Amino acid sequence: EVQLQASGGGLVQAGGSLRLSCVASGFDFDDIAIGWFRQFPGKGREGVGCVGSEDITATWYSDSVKGRFTVARDNAKDTVYLQMNKLKPEDTAVYYCAARYGRVIGVVGTSPDEYDYWGVGTLVTVSS
Repeated sequence: EVQLQASGGGLVQAGGSLRLSCVASGFDFDDIAIGWFRQFPGKGREGVGCVGSEDITATWYSDSVKGRFTVARDNAKDTVYLQMNKLKPEDTAVYYCAARYGRVIGVVGTSPDEYDYWGVGTLVTVSS
């Protein structure tokens, strides 16, 4: 069956970097988009960055992470990475990867409601 496994979370100081990984199995990987989302306490999940089925790096990022985070896929490994640089305390959240079949064009394919498959989140804590 299909599975998504996010990993790489941990504790990092503000200004530091961290890389999360999402390994997908059971999919036609080349045909899926993968999005990274994060959830703050008491709030719903918000988009971080999404890479479509025909892209190598994400074409959409939230304004709050743009220029600091990069989403890239490695189709040979069925893996999508979230590289986080210049981390801020407000980046502290549980991070999830999710999948859907389709592309990311502009904002289309970037909403959590559009994603069908979800992995278990990994906690990222940024200290000040």
